[in-house]
Amino acid sequence: MVQRIGLVGCGVISDIYLTNAALFRDIRFTAVADARPEAAEARAKTYGLKALTLDELYESPDVDIVLNLTNPDAHAEVSLRALRAGKHVYGEKPLATTLEDGEAIMKLAEEKGLRVGSAPDTVLGAGTQTARRLMEDGTVGRTLSGVATIMSRGMEHWHPAPAFYFKPGGGPVLDMGPYYLSALVTLLGPIEQVVAMGQIGLAERTVTANGPNVGQVIPVTTPTTFHALLGFRSGAQVTLLASFDVWKHGMTPIELYGTGASIRVPDPNFFGGTIEIADNRDTWSPIEAGEERLTELNYPAASPRYANYRGLGLAEMAAAIEAGRPHRASGELALHVLEAMLGILQSAETGQPVRLRHDCRQPEALTPDDRRALLSNDQRDARRTAA
Repeated sequence: MVQRIGLVGCGVISDIYLTNAALFRDIRFTAVADARPEAAEARAKTYGLKALTLDELYESPDVDIVLNLTNPDAHAEVSLRALRAGKHVYGEKPLATTLEDGEAIMKLAEEKGLRVGSAPDTVLGAGTQTARRLMEDGTVGRTLSGVATIMSRGMEHWHPAPAFYFKPGGGPVLDMGPYYLSALVTLLGPIEQVVAMGQIGLAERTVTANGPNVGQVIPVTTPTTFHALLGFRSGAQVTLLASFDVWKHGMTPIELYGTGASIRVPDPNFFGGTIEIADNRDTWSPIEAGEERLTELNYPAASPRYANYRGLGLAEMAAAIEAGRPHRASGELALHVLEAMLGILQSAETGQPVRLRHDCRQPEALTPDDRRALLSNDQRDARRTAA
C-alpha cells in the first residue's frame, strides 16, 4: 500500500523531496503546510498538491506520514503533534535539539505504535553501503581505528544568514555530525562513549556572502572546533575532527584502519562516490559505488554535479511499514546519534568522558537489489532499458 505523505516546512530542501518522490513506488505526496501560508501555496501549485494549514494537515485522513522539514528548533514540536494525531513521522536531521525532546518523541511513538524515521538517508546510498559490504566480506578485517573529518572555513562566506551556526545549537558537530556519525554507526555499530575537547576559533565572524546581511559582524558563542574520540562497542576507536576554522586541508571524509586493509569511505553527505582500499603500504585501489539508478548525478537540475536522492529513507520506511519489518533510517538510530553529538559538546565543556545511555541496533545493510525494489516500475524499467 502506498503511504500518503504530508509535508510540513516548505523551505528550500522541500523541493528535492517533492521532485524525488516520483522515483519511488511506496510514497505519494498529498498535501503541504507551512507556518507561512504563501510558501505552502507556492509549493502546492508547483507540484499539484493541496495546501493546508498545519492543523488541517495533522488531522487530514489523506496523510499517513508527516514529513518534517522544519528548522531544527521546531523538529520536536512538529513531530510530537503529528504523533499525537496518529501519524507516522519522518524528519530531517537532527531528530531534535535536546536529548529530552528526542526521548519524548520516541516514547510517544512507542506508546502509539507509530514509526519515527530521520535523515540522513545518504548512508543508505551506494557509497556508504558499498563500503559496508567490503567491510563485512572480510576485505578490511577487524576495524581497529579511524579518522573522520568535517572541516571548513565556516558558513559566513556562502550562507546569506549564517548567524545560527555560531550560536548554541549550531556549530560543526550538530550541523554536519548526523551525516558522519550515522555513517560510522552504519559501518561499525553503536557508540559506547565519547570524549572531546573544543574551542571557539574566532570571537567574531563577518558575513561576506551576498545578501541582506553582508558585512554583518556575528559574535561566536559556541565552540567552532572539536577534537573527539568515539569508542564503539565493537572495540573500534575513531577520531572525529569537526571545525569551522580551517581554510584548507588534505584529509578524506572517513578513513578506517583494519587488520586486513585500510578503507576510505565517500563523503556521507552524498549518496554515491568512490571507495578506496589499500591492503599494502603503497597504493590505494579505487572501487566505484556502482552504476545503479540512485548513483546518477541529478542535482542541481540545471547542471547536475551530485547524486541527491533525499527521500530514499522515507521510501524505505514506507516499504517497511507495509512489510511489518524495522526500517533503517530509524528514530532509534537518530536518538543514538543525537546523544553522541550532545555528549561531544558535554565532554568538551566538562573535560570528562560521556557514556551513552541510548543503545541502537546497527541498521541492516541496504543492497543494490533492496534499493532497486524501492523504485517505481517506470524507474526500474528505464534503468534496465538503458543498461
